[in-house]
Amino acid sequence: MSADPEYVIVGKLGAAYGVKGWIKVISFTEPLTNIFEYLPWQLGEKDHWKPIKVEDGREHGKGLVVKLAGTNTPEAAKLLTGKSIAVTRSQLPVLKKGEYLWSDLEGLTVINDDGTELGKVIYLIETGSNDVLVVKGEREHAIPYLPDNVITSIDLEKRVMHVKWEVI
Repeated sequence: MSADPEYVIVGKLGAAYGVKGWIKVISFTEPLTNIFEYLPWQLGEKDHWKPIKVEDGREHGKGLVVKLAGTNTPEAAKLLTGKSIAVTRSQLPVLKKGEYLWSDLEGLTVINDDGTELGKVIYLIETGSNDVLVVKGEREHAIPYLPDNVITSIDLEKRVMHVKWEVI
C-alpha cells in the first residue's frame, strides 16, 4: 500500500469467519471497537483505496467480526484476508497537543541527543507499561515511548524525532 497521508490505517482484515461471508477484523484502535465508529472504511487495493460498505460488525470473543457488502461466502471473505482498513484523517478525532497517531510516527528519523542518527521508526509495539518504538538504522533499537523523558521532541513537518537514549 502506498503511504497516502490523507488516509490512516486503522486495522486489517483477518481470516474468514463462518459460512455467510463474515470476516475477522484486527483493529488498531483503542479500544478495539472504536474501528466501527470510523465509517466508511477504505480497503487497500494494490496501489489505491477502495470504499467498502460495512453491513454489520460486532465483538466476537476477544476480537471483532464484520460483514461487508457483497461478501456472502467464505470464499469471498478469504479473498479479502490481509487487506488494510483505512479511514480519512477527517474521520478521526482531533488530537490534543503532544498526541500523535502511530502512523505519523512511523518513518520519522530518530536523532539522539548527541546528534547521532539512530535510524527510522519502522513500527511501534504496545506493551503493558508503555509503547515502544522500533528504530532501524545500522542497528535496531527498541526505544520506550516516554515523552519528556526519552522522547525530547517530535517535528512531524521535518519528519524528525529527538531522543535521549544511551546506545550500548
